[in-house]
Amino acid sequence: MDANQLDIKLRILHAEEVAMGPGKADLLVAIEECGSISGAARAMGMSYRRAWLLVDTMNRCFREPLVATAAGGSKGGGAYITEAGRAVLTHYRRMQRKSETAAQAEWKKILSMLEKR
Repeated sequence: MDANQLDIKLRILHAEEVAMGPGKADLLVAIEECGSISGAARAMGMSYRRAWLLVDTMNRCFREPLVATAAGGSKGGGAYITEAGRAVLTHYRRMQRKSETAAQAEWKKILSMLEKR
């Protein structure tokens, strides 16, 4: 693997909060896969509290919640990504790909200027 690589991290700021970023996007995917915030937190190696705070921030920043939860009980609880959550995630991932593609020409120029190691 090449030691030099381009790593673009997009963050969408809303007021003074990060409404969406790479970690939050990954958390949405994990919630979708695990069906719960706690399962997603475990899968990502983070505390439930941290995952819940990230979900809370996303839900407060957007007009519609990105994650919905169902209370526990005999049928169990859980969480799922809403239609708004899927749309935001799709647009965010598309922005990531477009950013990386758009930066390639400049990246190649910078790469050629880096010290050889």
